[in-house]
Amino acid sequence: MAMEEEVRWPGEGLLTEAWVDAFASKLERTSRELPPQQLRCVLPVSFIDSLIICASKLLHHEPNCLQISVDETCSVVLVGDLHGQLHDLLHLLQLAGPPSSSRIFIFNGDYVDRGAWGLETFLLLLAWKVFLPHRVFLLRGNHETRFCTMTYGFEQEVMVKYGEHGQHVYRKCLGCFEGLPLAAVIAEKVFMAHGGLFRRHDTSEKKDKRKGRAKKLTERADRSILQLGTINDLLVVRRNILDPPEKGNNVLVGDVLWSDPAPKPGLHPNTARGIGLLWGPDCTEEFLQKHRLKLIVRSHEGPDARIKRPDMMDMSKGYTIDHNVDSGKLITLFSAPDYPQFQATKCRYNNKGAYIILDAPDFSSPTFYTFVATLPRPKVTAYYDFVNVADSDDEIDVGGNSDGSSGWSR
Repeated sequence: MAMEEEVRWPGEGLLTEAWVDAFASKLERTSRELPPQQLRCVLPVSFIDSLIICASKLLHHEPNCLQISVDETCSVVLVGDLHGQLHDLLHLLQLAGPPSSSRIFIFNGDYVDRGAWGLETFLLLLAWKVFLPHRVFLLRGNHETRFCTMTYGFEQEVMVKYGEHGQHVYRKCLGCFEGLPLAAVIAEKVFMAHGGLFRRHDTSEKKDKRKGRAKKLTERADRSILQLGTINDLLVVRRNILDPPEKGNNVLVGDVLWSDPAPKPGLHPNTARGIGLLWGPDCTEEFLQKHRLKLIVRSHEGPDARIKRPDMMDMSKGYTIDHNVDSGKLITLFSAPDYPQFQATKCRYNNKGAYIILDAPDFSSPTFYTFVATLPRPKVTAYYDFVNVADSDDEIDVGGNSDGSSGWSR
């Protein structure tokens, strides 16, 4: 078998559609023909450094919540969780058509973990971002965190593929994750975020001048005082933290990445996950009405999560309409078919993946497209102990540190 020629970074980072297409083909061939340890021969560390640096500059300059304007000549493609399923991403791009001057893509996080090609998936999306920065938008998911990537395979995947340079490549990816925006408003009609809604911005920290140090006010014991946040609240939080804390001003980041909808009214702590919120249809209505929106699109829950929640619709089609209220709808979108790639039982969920297309004139009437997995997948060993690892849909032990980082542990 002839060795694949290494990919070279174009001069000054000026990518073309032909270059990105060739890069995608190279990733696909490498995944099928070479062992994972050989990826470093095809994508040298210097190449990864150049791509991530170029993409990070773009991402870090974007606001927490993107305002994406769309004219009537464009369509908008919304994509949910991908989880390192490279071949299904390539299939989705064939079905929907690639990003272009008339086709905007917004990806809703969870690019890595659980699947075997998280690094390739993320790098391909970064290449599209560098090539078409105003047509490709990458939002952050809860798996774009240090905690999840250490637990569900991405760190180990990078270490296997890059050996002695693995920690360097992993740290570069983590730094890029920090720059991913948290949400987007599309055509002034659609709000998109990985987990979903969030609480009001916490202003409970005041400075005690007598002691010259920050002093937190006493936490209120009554959890019912939680109030729904607004997009303005989201704009002022600090997003460049690897693991969102469970309390404090940046708790909103955890909400946006980890929260889930519920069938019953109200806004409550998400005790099932140990982080984030549960919100009911009344909160969906309030958020839509307050911001004059028609849709909320979130992701975050695959078939394995929904099977534990019999009061919610299953994810067999790759999407669900979870709330249908006076002002519009709340949709969960999941784009990883036949998920998860590795599981302990022989009986699979056999779920489809889905994507959404929004078209003119108002971009608020979603058209759903479903697709099946590209099988068989190349044989590869899992990068995490999928038999014994606790599930990310179950309660996690979150210990917020004073520096705003998280002390999550198992």
